[in-house]
Amino acid sequence: MPRDSNGFLTPGRITATRQVPGGIPRPEYVGRSSPRVVERDTYNEEEISRIREAGRIAALTIEAVGNAIRPGVTTDELDRIGHEFLISQDAYPSTLGYRGFPKSLCSSINEVICHGIPDNTELVEGDIINIDVTAFKNGMHGDTNRTFLVGDVPQEVEELVNRTREALARGIKAAAVGRKVNVIGRAIESYAARFGLGVVREYTGHGVGEAFHSGLVIPHYDSPAHSQTIEHGMVFTIEPMLTLGSPKWEVWEDGWTVTTTDKSMTAQFEHTIVVRDSGVEILTLP
Repeated sequence: MPRDSNGFLTPGRITATRQVPGGIPRPEYVGRSSPRVVERDTYNEEEISRIREAGRIAALTIEAVGNAIRPGVTTDELDRIGHEFLISQDAYPSTLGYRGFPKSLCSSINEVICHGIPDNTELVEGDIINIDVTAFKNGMHGDTNRTFLVGDVPQEVEELVNRTREALARGIKAAAVGRKVNVIGRAIESYAARFGLGVVREYTGHGVGEAFHSGLVIPHYDSPAHSQTIEHGMVFTIEPMLTLGSPKWEVWEDGWTVTTTDKSMTAQFEHTIVVRDSGVEILTLP
């Protein structure tokens, strides 16, 4: 089990890439070093219905994976469950092959902020784990994540998870046509500050739909530099990452796994939403 003498995570063994049946359409970036640039962030109702279907599949995948989370299970086994569920829905795992990412979901444990690669790491009692899934179907991506408790966890860690979930809810509530995108981060940051929680700044929400990640940036802190106006039909993710300690981070040699530099616990929740003149709809519900 890849942990050091202090219980902190170390890189584990990554198994071979799982295969996707040939009949399931791939995103355009599969087999390429980088995706093509897609700048659009607003969609019509027919397109939104396709994003909603991809989002529903992603949410159901997280439920299937969550049902298997327990002490002793490996993150590679969770990846297998997620992969098999996605292809059973004729959906492609968007992370698989995205800029070379080798697995069908991200599994981020304890001090891992995001982008953890499933491997032979076994979960232990008291861990928390974020499962991040994006499904691609009918030409659209739906992106969501959720943090789970592994058995009994310390109270302050459970509170971190609950407050991160609430921070997402407050960010979603702040979104409205005509507002600047930075009001979302303002709502998240002000809520986190009440409890002395760190807010990771450099990893943000993003436009999603035709592209896995468009150029739209949704900060989780009050950032005057991000002042784009939210428009009717705009689709994007909100995915706050909060920490018990410093929000400073570092990346493992694998180029993906992002951890807190002080090894403090961190949690994340994410939804894909569409903002209309009539209000906000969450597109990543089961």
